[in-house]
Amino acid sequence: MKTIKYKFLPFLLIALTFASCKKSFLETNPTDKADDATVFKTTDNAMAALNGIHRMLYKQFDDNNQDQGGESGMKINLDMLGEDVVMTTAGNGWYNNMYKWIDHRNASSINDKYAYKFYYTIIANANQIIAKVNGAEGEQAAKDAIMAEALTYRAWAHFLLVQIYSKRYDAAGNNTQPGVPIVLATDVTAKPRGTVEGVYTQINTDIDAAIVLFAKTSVRANKSHFDLRVAKGIKARVALTQGLWTVAAANAVEARAASSLMTNDEYKSGFNNSANQEWIWGSKQVEDQSSDFSSFFAYMSSNFNSSNVRTNPKAINKLLYDKIAATDVRKTLWDPTGADKTFLVPPSGARKPYMNRKFMVAGVTSIGDVAHMRTAEMYLIEAEALARTGQHSLAQAALYKLAVNRDPNYVLSTNTGDALINEILIQRRVELWGEGFRFTDLKRLNSALDRSNSNHTNELATTLGEAAGDPKWQWVIPQSEINANPAIGPGGQNP
Repeated sequence: MKTIKYKFLPFLLIALTFASCKKSFLETNPTDKADDATVFKTTDNAMAALNGIHRMLYKQFDDNNQDQGGESGMKINLDMLGEDVVMTTAGNGWYNNMYKWIDHRNASSINDKYAYKFYYTIIANANQIIAKVNGAEGEQAAKDAIMAEALTYRAWAHFLLVQIYSKRYDAAGNNTQPGVPIVLATDVTAKPRGTVEGVYTQINTDIDAAIVLFAKTSVRANKSHFDLRVAKGIKARVALTQGLWTVAAANAVEARAASSLMTNDEYKSGFNNSANQEWIWGSKQVEDQSSDFSSFFAYMSSNFNSSNVRTNPKAINKLLYDKIAATDVRKTLWDPTGADKTFLVPPSGARKPYMNRKFMVAGVTSIGDVAHMRTAEMYLIEAEALARTGQHSLAQAALYKLAVNRDPNYVLSTNTGDALINEILIQRRVELWGEGFRFTDLKRLNSALDRSNSNHTNELATTLGEAAGDPKWQWVIPQSEINANPAIGPGGQNP
């Protein structure tokens, strides 16, 4: 894939074998560097290479674009395309064109290229590790653990790419529609778009191999790393998207088995600490790795002193807010009046109806851990998958475990069929608000975007609705990729 290896190489954290690369080191933090002769000499060095990928998830990806905060920035982009997160003003411009459904359909836009470049950079880094870690000096158990994490990254990144740039997976179809290039090696050969089915086959091959290796590995260093539970959680997400309900439910149960749901007090503490008992996977950020204005919290928090937070506090769709019971702790995360002075805002910060305080910084900097997978999500996957196979009582029980934790007055659901599925999906929207799931959920469900009759405005959003299945649900392939990759070319662009 020529464009990934050449045009995008300056953005790689690992750049070890390519003469065209501007860097010959792996960056594990802003000051640590390892040259290409030593990165894979030992398993300790290989782990440092892996840590470079972990760092990518919250490091500013492009020095010229502060909204490109790694996976944190991608979470915001994806939620800006949904209906549940509301822009209250235009603020200082960040994410506005994603909210308007413009950038992801412009092949020359920075944001459209960002997703492509970011996830393929992760894949390129993972491929280096996969190709070389078994040649490193060290115990086989350490090699297996590093290999398992690299395989998980490769699966996860391909999974995001195929959801973003391709038509949705159709469990009732053959899925021969164009997917994304499947990149498994460190060479620079131009690669065509695989089929959607082919991409999902490779995703499952990688995550299944990782699961086998993780079953033999020791405890991870911290929640920034993958382990067996995270791999099972990703497997559950993939299966849910493919409509493999039994696989989704089983893996969700295994992913959450060793984790508990957080308390109501923890729920109101800002979603900024990976030590939270409910977090299965999250990026742990330390003070000397401050991401300043590329931080997730510089845009989505209620209280960090950034221009974007001060002028454009992010709000919930009032129609969704109205569906939350008064006794549900989650109801306290949004202020319907915009006048509640217990909601912390930065100095001179605007207060807007339905603004959130789900996300808060703990201090004066933008430092904060970012959740990528929580126990609650696994309960929701389990419940949805069970409901879709007609196992209503089991689905009701799984939903109850989550819902009664959030709302002590919640009563075991008696819904069945579509009514039960709809109840689960509402719970999912409330629970995962602002965590980057809404666009891909709408797409996998083949649901329309509907922002009408809410606190979205035509002035700010421009787009208040999009029909399910419209070509706009596919991000376009970046023009730089079309130009540089003859295996795709102009004929391989999305409609």
